[in-house]
Amino acid sequence: MQGRRLRGARGSSSGSSSENIPSEWATMEMVEPLLNSDATLDLQEETNKEEGLGGETEDSEEAQLLCAAGDPKMEALDSRKERIPRDPESCDIPFYVSEFVEREVGTDYESLSKLGRLIEQLSENKAKLEEQVLTVSSEVPKRIQKALQNAEDSKKSLNQLLEKESLLYDSINDHLMTSKPWMEDLGVLISQIKEVERHLAYLKWISQIEELSDNIQQYLMTNNVPEAATTLATMAEVDIKLQESSCSHLLSFVRSTVQFWHKILKDKLSSDFEETLNHLHWPFVGPTQSQPFGLATPPANAQEIYTNFETLFSQLLKLQTSDELLTKPKQLPEKYILPPSPPIILPMQIMLAPLQKRFKYHFTGNRQTNVLSKPEWYLTQVLMWIGNHAKFLEDKIQPALDKAGVSVNAKLEFSRALVILILEKLAADIPCLLYDDNLFCHLVDEVLLFERELHSVHGYLNSLPSCMHILSEETCFQRWLTVERKFALQKMDSMLSSEAAWISQYKDITDVDEMKVPDCAETFMTLLLVITDRYKHLPAAARKLQFLELQKELVDDFRIRLTQVMKEETRVPLAFRYCAILNAVNYIATVLADWADNVFFLQLQQAALEVCADSSALNKLQLGQLASMESSVFDDMINLLERLKHDMLTRQVEHVFREVKEAARMYKKERWLSLPSQSEQAVMSLSATACPLLMTLRDQLLQLEQQLCYSLFKIFWQMLAEKVDLFIYQEIILANHFNEGGAAQLQFDMTRNLFPLFSHYCKRPENYFKHIKEACIVLNLNVGSALLLKDVLHSATENRAETTLNSSQPTAMAALNELGIYKLAQQDVEILLNLRTNWPNTGK
Repeated sequence: MQGRRLRGARGSSSGSSSENIPSEWATMEMVEPLLNSDATLDLQEETNKEEGLGGETEDSEEAQLLCAAGDPKMEALDSRKERIPRDPESCDIPFYVSEFVEREVGTDYESLSKLGRLIEQLSENKAKLEEQVLTVSSEVPKRIQKALQNAEDSKKSLNQLLEKESLLYDSINDHLMTSKPWMEDLGVLISQIKEVERHLAYLKWISQIEELSDNIQQYLMTNNVPEAATTLATMAEVDIKLQESSCSHLLSFVRSTVQFWHKILKDKLSSDFEETLNHLHWPFVGPTQSQPFGLATPPANAQEIYTNFETLFSQLLKLQTSDELLTKPKQLPEKYILPPSPPIILPMQIMLAPLQKRFKYHFTGNRQTNVLSKPEWYLTQVLMWIGNHAKFLEDKIQPALDKAGVSVNAKLEFSRALVILILEKLAADIPCLLYDDNLFCHLVDEVLLFERELHSVHGYLNSLPSCMHILSEETCFQRWLTVERKFALQKMDSMLSSEAAWISQYKDITDVDEMKVPDCAETFMTLLLVITDRYKHLPAAARKLQFLELQKELVDDFRIRLTQVMKEETRVPLAFRYCAILNAVNYIATVLADWADNVFFLQLQQAALEVCADSSALNKLQLGQLASMESSVFDDMINLLERLKHDMLTRQVEHVFREVKEAARMYKKERWLSLPSQSEQAVMSLSATACPLLMTLRDQLLQLEQQLCYSLFKIFWQMLAEKVDLFIYQEIILANHFNEGGAAQLQFDMTRNLFPLFSHYCKRPENYFKHIKEACIVLNLNVGSALLLKDVLHSATENRAETTLNSSQPTAMAALNELGIYKLAQQDVEILLNLRTNWPNTGK
């Protein structure tokens, strides 16, 4: 009965949560059915009371709840109950209990002595579990109680805050209702006060302007022009401050006042300044008048004139702010995309006025000097004016600017003003000659020469407006590209049709003619260099990239032309013209590779990278190569040229090799088996059948050495040496058997005659004939060494067949290396040894 009740209680307990039962309890369940002592029964009863019955109640309640809710956990519990395995012979003891007993006790009755220890262990586990249950049961209610207390306190605090909020809300509403009439009254008063303040501020500005105007009038009445100019500058600053105001009448009043006094002061100072300039004989329009007062002796009052000039110059500088407010500088159309630049300073404008009149007089209208075909006239005139006035600007104007604290370079300011005249002239003339190729090309050439001198001689900055901005305008630029392409193609036609196209200009000068460059190739690269110089100062990177594409197109076109001429010469690949074409291809590829490292083209590469990244024109690999500088802007062209060069060299090598093979026909038939040994000859001499072979090689090498540049010839003879090496090795050595005399003769022909042919081109020519050299070593070994080597190689072969390669192969390789054989494989050496006929008669 007790056992059944115990099993029922355990069943219900394990059914509720078999996975969460501690391992100690499971052990107890397995042992309890075996215990029959009173202590065991007491333990069972306590366990039933504390665990089984309580678990049964809790499980039943939980099961009812799960069933009512239709929870799938209940089905899982039932399924786990059903899956508990039972002993097939008896259903009273669970199967895992039988396993436990079998494991702990077994069939040995002496093992029953372990029961006491198991009971003690289970008792300890039970005590620990009871202690844990008591601890948890005592702590949980306290925590719950504390949490409930905290919730109650929070609820009370929240209620108190809500009450305070309600009281405060009512109080604020009452206050707002009470103060609403006051706020309306105060709003009216505040708006009135603000209106009065605006009127007061308006009157203050008017009063300030009238005060400044009165001061200027008083200064002028007392002839105190410097103070009047300073006061006008202050008034101009007031005008600038009021720009954002909506008081249109006030703005109009200030502007009209500034304009009134500015005109008076400017007229007065300008007239005095022009009079002073006349005393200085300004402007210096010719070389004989490049100094103040011309070539005449400076007058006695020269210092007074200079002092008066500097004073008036500084006073005019004070009118700069008001002049910028009132005068809008003339602007070219936006299509020219000129960089922003400040207006020319006022005193410089006055100084430039006579030069501007001269320029417009001579180079506009129907004057004979205004000719579209002669742009160099006005460009040269401007450069002369800049040069004539440079010293005066640096010695007199620049100190005055520095003293006034104006950060302006006098010479650059003067040049910029004259360049603006050029830009206006170009903008007017270019549409008239845009479709006349000769006139347009001449204009571009002259403008580029002007720009070069302006920047290199007079230090003009790239950041300032220049003629290149006019040439960069879309219509003009596209026309420039078209004309550039047209004339470049015409130049290419003429250079290739010239009688001296394939002759080097420096053929008689050895030191200069290392590349043996034909005239057409050098002229073509000069053409590309000139094009680079023409467009390198364009302000926009996009325009430069368009010119770069034009250059690449021209290179590709020239390559195609060279290929066409080369195909006509294919029948005679050693002829002079064929070699000249090869030299041209090599020269162009070399120069382009050098240009790829030039700073200018590296900058273009970066610009191209940015353009490609924006347009997604290249894949990530190509973008990465451009960004890491692994490739260059000329890589495509260089690769095509290198491929053409390799094809042409290969054709030459094949041609020479065919002649070599033809010349070696008799040498291949040499009777190597029956030649006398070295001891039978007084002196070794070259085989008679080898003479045609060696003479052919010598003649072809000498011819190509004279016609090809050094780098090309080096590639040629190395390719030829490789082919000759393999030919002699495969077609002569491996195709014959050698007695002692034949091997010695072969070695003499090769080492004393063939190799020295190439000693003019390298220090150790035998390194380029490794097959021949090592074959001669094997064939000329003395008999003992040859037998020993043969045994070593034979042993290595047998060991390799027995899969012991790692231990045997180094021995064979060491033996070969010791003899100086590195190129030939072990099997090749074995074949060569078998070609020897001078083996001793072993009776086998």
